[in-house]
Amino acid sequence: MTQLPAADWLHSPGLARVVTALKTAQGPPRLVGGAVRDSLLGLSVTDIDLATPILPDQVISRLEAAQIKAVPTGIDHGTVTAVASGETFEITTLRRDVSTDGRRATVAFSEDWREDAARRDFTLNALYADPVTGEVFDYFGGLNDLKTRHLRFIGNAADRIDEDHLRILRYFRFLARFGGGKVNSEALVACADGAPKMMALSRERIASELMKIMDLTDPGQAVRLMAENGIFQAFLPEFIGQGPQILKRLIEREQRHSLRASSTSRLLCLLPADVQIADKIAMRLKLSNRMRKDMAALIGGRSICADNIRAFAFHNGLESARDAALLFTGDSDLPAALSQLADWKIPEFPVKGGDIIAKGLTAGPVVAQTIKEIRDSWIAHGFPAGATLGAIVDQYVAAALLASKKE
Repeated sequence: MTQLPAADWLHSPGLARVVTALKTAQGPPRLVGGAVRDSLLGLSVTDIDLATPILPDQVISRLEAAQIKAVPTGIDHGTVTAVASGETFEITTLRRDVSTDGRRATVAFSEDWREDAARRDFTLNALYADPVTGEVFDYFGGLNDLKTRHLRFIGNAADRIDEDHLRILRYFRFLARFGGGKVNSEALVACADGAPKMMALSRERIASELMKIMDLTDPGQAVRLMAENGIFQAFLPEFIGQGPQILKRLIEREQRHSLRASSTSRLLCLLPADVQIADKIAMRLKLSNRMRKDMAALIGGRSICADNIRAFAFHNGLESARDAALLFTGDSDLPAALSQLADWKIPEFPVKGGDIIAKGLTAGPVVAQTIKEIRDSWIAHGFPAGATLGAIVDQYVAAALLASKKE
């Protein structure tokens, strides 16, 4: 019998309260999915999901009777969120699919654990565990797949993809997280064949899954396989052929310098370095305004080098500057560029409008223009202070006063 390894989270007060509230004569609810998988792999567990044969309205009643907050977050699909002792747990009634259309499923509630497991995507995500004894229940060979790091769909891969087309992207995300280099050929063929069907998915679901891939420690192999099998064409036709190689180079640089580029920067590796195209993609995928702004800023950093990286950081932030250096600087210039940012704090521009007016300029547009010119020169000279800054201020104020007299 396989058991979960000992872990503090298994003995948390909140989990104990939820398990007690939902225990029946047939036994307690079972841990399921990521908590079981990650625990067996020795990874930290953050999200704890449970499954139960108890119907959703009864789940709510039992939780409330135990003075546990119950939130019907996905009640139509049998999901209730419990908040106990400051901890959050997602509890879902056992289900079976009645019908699917590739985007959503109509489900019926069940009392059969194997039936519930059969509707999940991958064998290593269909592991259940008794939260009291730690006993693991495996219906489709997930334990062996987890041991060998073999990512495999439950049953027929094409059928699982037809149930939810997003599982194509989930396959590559989980491959990058848990795959040991071995690729299931049936899964890969099913993903390639099903890729055009992703056009029916909402852009938000696609973008969420895509950015999760980009945020992994090393999505390089997964992205390469996606490119080779035409996965991007359905939702990212602007994808460039050399993208996987550019991403590989970026990740190698990250590892060499113990840095981590943002998921936005990694996505840019796959796209043309064109602000308008990037903005069009961001709009289509409904990315956040922050991501759209970051993409534009990074593309604007194509000419970045050690000499101008602090100026770029002043306008766009340190994180964006580091990413631009990792993306665009030459191999010989990268260490110097990163060194310019190490332990450097972006200074505040010290000159105010009142300082300029005190030197004789009349309040109005000329003050704003002079401030801009002074700031540009201050940045170009490396953010000086003291006498050097004073000389820059005097130079531009004198020029402004001379110009105003001529008018």
